[in-house]
Amino acid sequence: MTPPPILRRLDDLRASTRAWHRAEDTICVVPTMGALHDGHLSLVQAAKAACDRVIVTIFVNPRQFNNPEDLANYPRTEEEDARKLARFGIDALYVPEPDQIYPDGFATTVSVAGLTDVMDGIHRPGHFDGVATVCTKLFTQTTATDAFFGEKDFQQLQVVRRLARDLDLQIEIHGCPTIRDIDGLALSSRNLLLSDRARALAPRLYEEMEAIAEGLAAGRPFGELQRAAIDRLEKTGFTRVEYLDLRAADDLHLLDAPTRPARLFAAAWLAGVRLIDNIAV
Repeated sequence: MTPPPILRRLDDLRASTRAWHRAEDTICVVPTMGALHDGHLSLVQAAKAACDRVIVTIFVNPRQFNNPEDLANYPRTEEEDARKLARFGIDALYVPEPDQIYPDGFATTVSVAGLTDVMDGIHRPGHFDGVATVCTKLFTQTTATDAFFGEKDFQQLQVVRRLARDLDLQIEIHGCPTIRDIDGLALSSRNLLLSDRARALAPRLYEEMEAIAEGLAAGRPFGELQRAAIDRLEKTGFTRVEYLDLRAADDLHLLDAPTRPARLFAAAWLAGVRLIDNIAV
């Protein structure tokens, strides 16, 4: 199949969306940073089922990287990404030039309080300001009626939901289930940076999280389960566990027991690559 048309200028994107709105089409956007994998493609598939028109965006957003080396190393595979999208028949692939998102003199930052004061908000200062700002830009540029995000980045999903609600953006935010490899590892563009040995060890993070969930279901104290899991991960080869938290699913408040709908969140370093994951409890 033919790869989707690649639009790099906002004027070109708007020329398309104006016609779609005149036809009263619904428009879905799937924001990504590229290096597409089956997790991203599941979002595209969900968008295709929900809307008349689908836009996939690829923009490696410098404002959500607090480490310049991490930004430089982030995988960039635009041509391969376009080929992967060909079979879905999307209506546009928007790959904006940096000046289309942050033109000269750009001076606005979108911040979401509360939800960004924990977990990745602490360990990646400024990250969620970058996420909130670029998502607001992409929502307004695409004039989408719906947007699709993966639950793998659950904190990000909640931040985006809050900003859309707080700013009265006329867009519905959809969360889609995490897609995992056959060994349980959550699919992520960063997985491409893992060595073969590290890739073989990486599923241990999910295994330990599942073990904690089973322990909680059996009535064991979370603190005990948490300490044992961190100890095993570090002995396995994970160099640092940034957090392994039990939190409320809605407001991300820290819990010591799943007394209301909750999720277990983890971030850990393995061979120089930061892995994150979360599961419902």
